Amino acid sequence: MQTEPNILKKLAHLLWTDVKNRRLEIPEKFGKGYCTGYVFNEHIRMMIFNYELRENIVIENPDAGVAARTILFKFQNIIPQTDLLPAGKPLKITPSVLIATSSINADVVIIHTNTATINIEVDADYLNGLFTSADKSPVLQSLLQNTRPLLFEQMMYPALQKILDEIMSDLVDENFKLFFLRVKAEELICRLLMELEKRDEKQLYALNIRDIQTIYKVKEQMLGHLAKPPVIKELAIDAGMSPSKLKRLFRQIFGNSIFNYYQEFRMKEAALLLKDEKLSVSDVGYRLGFTNLSHFSKVFAAHTGMKPKQYSRS
Repeated sequence: MQTEPNILKKLAHLLWTDVKNRRLEIPEKFGKGYCTGYVFNEHIRMMIFNYELRENIVIENPDAGVAARTILFKFQNIIPQTDLLPAGKPLKITPSVLIATSSINADVVIIHTNTATINIEVDADYLNGLFTSADKSPVLQSLLQNTRPLLFEQMMYPALQKILDEIMSDLVDENFKLFFLRVKAEELICRLLMELEKRDEKQLYALNIRDIQTIYKVKEQMLGHLAKPPVIKELAIDAGMSPSKLKRLFRQIFGNSIFNYYQEFRMKEAALLLKDEKLSVSDVGYRLGFTNLSHFSKVFAAHTGMKPKQYSRS
C-alpha cells in the first residue's frame, strides 16, 4: 500500500531532492525545514509542514480527485517558531484549527514560504459512516455532507495540544508509527467534531473566498486594537458588508459573537501581560482600554477564574 502522499513526491521533484522514510528535507538553496507525509489508508492522510522557503511554489494537486471527497483539518501555529519581532519579543500567534469542506480546497496547492502546520484530510463518507445516529447538529450535518463551501475555526485547548505533542514527539518505534499516528489523527478529529456539535447555529451559509478573507481581515483589525471595543457598524463599513451579514458569518466561522471573541482575546492578552511582562494590574487594565479597574478585575475573573492580582502571583 502507498504510504507517502503524491504531493510530497511532486514537491521533492521540484526541489531536486528525494523523500526518505516519508520525510522531505528542504535543500539549503531553497530554504530550510522539512515536510513529512503519511497515507494511513484510502480514507485518511496527514501532512506535517515545518519549513521556510525563499519563494512560494505553486503545484497542481496530484490528488485533486481525493481532495474533492475530503474534509480538511488544518492545525496552525502549533509548532513552536523562533521568529522574533524587532523588539526581540516572540510573535503573538494563537494555536487554532481550520476545518474546511472540499469545495474550499483548490486543485492548485500553494506551498507558502513560511509554514508550520499539520494537515489531516479525511474522506467525508468515511466520517459519516462512523455515526450511528442521524440526529446531528446542523453544523456537524452540514460539514459531513461536504456539499457546500464551509469553513470553521476552532481554538486549541489542552486535550488537543497534548495529542499534537504526541504526534510531534517522534518517540514511537517505526514498526508502530503509521498505526500510532492514524489513531492520534482520528482522536483529534473526533474531539474536534465533538466541539463543533456544541455550536448552536441553526442555519449555515455557503462561503466564498472573498467573504472568508473579509472576515479574517475584520478579525485581525479587531485584535490589533484590543484597547478599543469593536463597533459593529464601523467594522461592517470597512468590510463592505451589512452588519447582519458580518455578525452572521463571523459567528459561523468562529463559533462566537464578535464582542465575545474580542473579549476572550483581550483577557488572554491581559494574562500574558500580568504573567510574562510582570505589569501591574492597573497598567494592564489601562493598556487594554479599561477605565474602571474594578470592572477589569470582574471580567478577568469571569474568563480565568481568578482575580488579576491573584493570577499574577500564581
